[in-house]
Amino acid sequence: MKKTMLALTAAGALASGSAWAQSAGDWVVGAGWLHLAPQDSSKPLTLTAPVRSVMTGSGASVNDSDTLGLSVVYFIDSHWAVEGVLGIPPKFKLDGTGTLGRVGELGEARQWSPTILGKYYFNEGRADFRPFVGLGATYVWYSDIELTPGLQGALGSQLRQRPFSTSTTAKLDSSFAPVLNAGVAYQIDKHWGVSLSVSYIPLKTKAKLTTTTLTGLPIATSEARLKLNPIVTYLSATYRF
Repeated sequence: MKKTMLALTAAGALASGSAWAQSAGDWVVGAGWLHLAPQDSSKPLTLTAPVRSVMTGSGASVNDSDTLGLSVVYFIDSHWAVEGVLGIPPKFKLDGTGTLGRVGELGEARQWSPTILGKYYFNEGRADFRPFVGLGATYVWYSDIELTPGLQGALGSQLRQRPFSTSTTAKLDSSFAPVLNAGVAYQIDKHWGVSLSVSYIPLKTKAKLTTTTLTGLPIATSEARLKLNPIVTYLSATYRF
């Protein structure tokens, strides 16, 4: 009798575990806090035309940013999955360093970086706690780029122009970048769970600046190279279909 009861109990536990199991065809959607922490460095601001000159000692740093992240995971089988991650484009602020430190904030921009990952989940599909690793790629571009009056004035001084007699606009290069990812997922019940992941993105861009007269006549171009290399933390609540 005891053996029969133990067998029934074990069968019940196995059935309960398999009901929560992640398997081929499962979809998991997530939403939560996305924190981007650039590990940045920069090259000096360089005037490229009409003559080439370097603003010696100048540099820039990028502030951390937070936004709402969204994700969708599709399980190919109980271990392998594909994930797409995006979110409300975060706004980054750029501060001057070195000889540009006195300027303070140089400008700001929004970053768009939809990401796709191939992921491997450890432990069996019915396990509540599952570490994972991932590898993928992102395509990054920027919008809403604005330069502060302080930077506008510094560029005008470099060109020996009268204050407020010029205007400068900027464009940031778009690029693909690899994404390295690791984290853990915890399944609370059949549908709800939580996930925490950390990603590293080796990312660089080049800012191209064009200075014109107030009538729109181009008089100079400049550039600055930035390494952003953000560490991205994503904490989300998840729902499995």
